[in-house]
Amino acid sequence: MSEQSLTLAGRRALVTGAGRGIGRSTALALAAAGADVALSARSRAELEQVAAAISALGRRAVVLPCDVTDAQQVAGLVDAVVGGLGGVDVLVNNAGAAASHKFLDHPDALWHHMLAINLTSVYYVTKAFAPLMVAQRWGRIITIASIAAKTGARYIAAYAASKHGVLGLTRALALELVSYNITVNAICPGYVDTPMTDANITAIAERTSLSEAQARETLAKLSPQQRLIAPEEVAAMAVYLAQEISGGITGQAINVDGGTVMY
Repeated sequence: MSEQSLTLAGRRALVTGAGRGIGRSTALALAAAGADVALSARSRAELEQVAAAISALGRRAVVLPCDVTDAQQVAGLVDAVVGGLGGVDVLVNNAGAAASHKFLDHPDALWHHMLAINLTSVYYVTKAFAPLMVAQRWGRIITIASIAAKTGARYIAAYAASKHGVLGLTRALALELVSYNITVNAICPGYVDTPMTDANITAIAERTSLSEAQARETLAKLSPQQRLIAPEEVAAMAVYLAQEISGGITGQAINVDGGTVMY
């Protein structure tokens, strides 16, 4: 295995939800490994900041605001990525959201929103970009799922259902695209130290007698390591799965959770 094969030099990546949290860290890690990166999210201002950091690493960055729950916007994203980078080799489906509610009296709107942002968006974006990978007979499709793709918990019926759906989609596509030298994998983080988790902590504090510090500690203690995962840890796994050397890994859901879920 050559040294070149252990980098992403010459590769072109698209990261959705790239403005903050895991998406931001993943975009920066891909660029640090040598990839040029197209950045997608709804907030242009956040994407511009990430793009500046990527440019400082000497890689190209293309800012492409898009609502990935909108099929028409996703269709336009393909031409924009091809125009900006010439194509795509690595797709990281990271855009997502989390919300909780008890199942009794569960709002239908919350159900539909969770499926739209966490599952249907992955379907739209992957369907749009897979043909490019098929044509070049190489690709890496990586979706940021959750340990909620493997296990349930109280008050997250919609979120868990959407993430379980992501895992099913990942496994089906891994088999369907294997003959084109495309791997399809999911990463399943536990609670990660990101703005999304900060919002969850605020919500817990508002609904309980816990302070935000106590709520954060409660989430950290769900892991045997007694801590939140750093977004850079998830990003590092994405970089590995994006490389040539990871070609034997497909259809997998890899936990990055400090041992919380062991299957």
